[in-house]
Amino acid sequence: MSILNFPSEAAGRKRLTPEASRLAALEAARELLIEAGPQAVTLKAVGARIGRTHANLLHHFGSASGLQRALAAHHAEQICSIIGDQIFRMREGAISAREMVDLIFDSFDRDGAGALAAWMLLSGNEDALNPVVEAIHRLVDKVGEGGHQDSNLHYLTMELVLLALGDSLLGGPLAASLGLNRSAGREIAAERLAQSFAQWTVRSAE
Repeated sequence: MSILNFPSEAAGRKRLTPEASRLAALEAARELLIEAGPQAVTLKAVGARIGRTHANLLHHFGSASGLQRALAAHHAEQICSIIGDQIFRMREGAISAREMVDLIFDSFDRDGAGALAAWMLLSGNEDALNPVVEAIHRLVDKVGEGGHQDSNLHYLTMELVLLALGDSLLGGPLAASLGLNRSAGREIAAERLAQSFAQWTVRSAE
């Protein structure tokens, strides 16, 4: 059974644990984000999707902004975990720089992370982005040769994140206006990542 189709307590079925109920809400919020954008991620909409009351969701998240914060943290943890694993695969030659870039860019574009970040900033909920930044920080610690002291990785991480965020928000119209392919932003990022990876390989061999 999909986590999005858990039976509701109101229907007299199996009661969910608080953690399972919270996770079901976050997965429903993520689906709403992808389907209809960040403005659709409300306590009412999430409650309707998983058969929970407004009061139940308030208990878990406190407010709509709390739900957005939790969703941002949940999404960031998931994607950073995946990216961390794939970085090690790229170092082993199992995937290309372009495949890694597509994974990062898809999380911001197709999966709605870029739109959610922009929505929270515009609505004055910028503190909700703190968990995202913290998740990226932990990722750098995990994959960096020198932990969080690897300044080259710092620059590359910032460059890729900003490219992915900007591409998710403006990449299509900007590429069209400049007569470029829609994938131009990804191509730029892949080239930059490949260069950095080549430099890392040389350093490792020394």
